Amino acid sequence: MNESLPDESQILLATLPPTSGQRRLAAAIVAVLLVAFAVMVPFANVELAPVNAFVPALETALLINDLLTSALLFAQFSIVRERALLVLASGYLFSALIVIPHALTFPGAFSPTGLLGAGSQTSAWLYIFWHAALPLAVIVYASWKGAGYAKSTAADSPRAEIAMSVVAVVVLTCALTWIAVAGEGFLPRLLPDATHVTLLGQYLTGSLVVLGTVALALLWYRWRSSLDLWLMVMICALLPEAALTAFLTTPRFSLGYYAARVFSLITASVVLIVLLAQTTALYARLARSIVMQRRESEGRQITLDTITASIAHEVNQPLAAIVANGNAGLRWLGNATPDLDEVRAALTRIVNAGLHAGKVIQSTRSIFKKDQRRRVRLDLNELISSILVLDSRDLQIRGVSLQLEFEHLPLVVADRIQLQQVLLNLIKNAVDAMDSVTDRARVLRVRSEVCEPDGVLVAVEDCGTGISPHDTGRIFDAFYTTKANGTGMGLAICRSIIEAHEGRLWASPRVPYGTAFQFTLPAGGSAEEAA
Repeated sequence: MNESLPDESQILLATLPPTSGQRRLAAAIVAVLLVAFAVMVPFANVELAPVNAFVPALETALLINDLLTSALLFAQFSIVRERALLVLASGYLFSALIVIPHALTFPGAFSPTGLLGAGSQTSAWLYIFWHAALPLAVIVYASWKGAGYAKSTAADSPRAEIAMSVVAVVVLTCALTWIAVAGEGFLPRLLPDATHVTLLGQYLTGSLVVLGTVALALLWYRWRSSLDLWLMVMICALLPEAALTAFLTTPRFSLGYYAARVFSLITASVVLIVLLAQTTALYARLARSIVMQRRESEGRQITLDTITASIAHEVNQPLAAIVANGNAGLRWLGNATPDLDEVRAALTRIVNAGLHAGKVIQSTRSIFKKDQRRRVRLDLNELISSILVLDSRDLQIRGVSLQLEFEHLPLVVADRIQLQQVLLNLIKNAVDAMDSVTDRARVLRVRSEVCEPDGVLVAVEDCGTGISPHDTGRIFDAFYTTKANGTGMGLAICRSIIEAHEGRLWASPRVPYGTAFQFTLPAGGSAEEAA
């Protein structure tokens, strides 16, 4: 079986529809966020111990999360070629980069007033720029996704578009950082002191809530994919953070202040976790697909080896007969007085063996094609008799006497050539097994009988040395043989043929000597099978 990978519309987060389980999980996360926000609100102004290392530690995590999310979204854009994804990836990249100057300029993080020559308002303005980026990117994403004008053409290079986006984001980050640092004296004041927010600061932070609400509404109206679902969860985590800052006037290092930063960590983690989970799942599917393809390739090679070995095995018998009869004909012709009757008989046997070889090849092909169109109603006793007539001369030469025990059998529906192959193999193996017998008569016993329920049984028994218990369980395995010159395919093919006819083939020891190979076949059969 080949587990090929589906196309991107079935496997990418940007286009894959959300499952019911994902919807339930997203709803549960949003519910937990709302409950946590509601429980924390009454205690938002409770002041806690200031931890100056909290901001750089948290924002380092935010930087890593947003960078990874941006890289994964850029990768999805390179496949789907929707510029809405490019904008979203750029928004996450901006959020990651703007964190760096914000952490460096945050008072008390690395120096009492912040690095880069920052003023008292620099980190506050960088915070506004930072938290406006993702809602704006989501609004553009939701407005553009699916639009024809926002889709890259085949002539556009995704690498070039990604490179230009990265350069634009870096330039924008540097420009806004310069404005917040160098132009800090010209910007309106957002912080009257180190711990509180001005009315303008509340309005600007409140505008972040408005932006988030608009982004959430657009996503809700146009959501189609798993990415849309998890972006809504991300916005639902961003809104409590903005609300805590805008409407509750929580002082710095209060419970609300710390809680708002935890919400920002959730905001930066939601989409990343889902993208990583999807990437892991895709890698697992790819690994399974590669393993299945390797197994399929090995299976095809084994099948090819099996076909080659089976054809070699089955054709070897008529070829050997052709050589033997050809040599016999040459000997008769080499006499002083050529015996033309014997020559004619040898040539007839050569022709019959050649025809049989052709039928064997055709029949072997039908085994692997599972073709049932060649099946007809057969009298097994008649088929066995015709085969023994062909092999009678070989039996005489090798000193084997024949014992037949036939019951009257119902007809079976089968491929005549395939059953002929089975019987020829079993008879030849039985004769070969008695080659080393010198202390008793070599007797080949072939019998048939009716078996229950509604079946027939054929047994080919010899009085040879028998099969050791170690080999009994393996003699039907492909390529396993107890003969020095055997291919190990004869009995494997016989079992395949019998099982293809809904029968069973097995071997058992005889008492006191030898082995009995027996197979059963269902009697009768439908008219369709015999067609």
